[in-house]
Amino acid sequence: MRHTLGVLVENQPGVLSRVAGLFSGRGFNIESLTVAETLEQGVSHITLVTTGDEMIMEQIVKQLNKLVNVIKVIDFREVRFVDRELALIKVKAEASTRAEALRIVDIFRGKVVDVSQNFFTVEVTGDEGKIQAILDLLSQLGIVEVVRTGKVAIARSRKNSTKR
Repeated sequence: MRHTLGVLVENQPGVLSRVAGLFSGRGFNIESLTVAETLEQGVSHITLVTTGDEMIMEQIVKQLNKLVNVIKVIDFREVRFVDRELALIKVKAEASTRAEALRIVDIFRGKVVDVSQNFFTVEVTGDEGKIQAILDLLSQLGIVEVVRTGKVAIARSRKNSTKR
């Protein structure tokens, strides 16, 4: 089963290597990995997707929490969350299929970010299902190249909570 984890870490050299090393050293695969700074200076947020049963996930979370530069591990199995991914898709721009491809992009609220005589590049954001759906449709028209960011995730706010 696929699981998403958020890991707040100190933004220092070697931290990402230690996190990735924890997975490879134990034979676990990282399916998706994104890292960026947070609003707090010196802190980065790692979003990673991996697979494993409940016991494996519990072991991964415990091992991550033991790493020196890890501030907090968020197991998204325990909270409601929003996740998104970005994909850049280069599609053939043949005269016979161009209008259909642009309709598909419009339906998925994508955006054409580059155009040439033979190709156009589309930017699409959404959850994994949305990205896969547009890839399935555009592949029938001729996808040349795809680049994906990997998943980013954030916990949802509680609707009835108030800040104090």
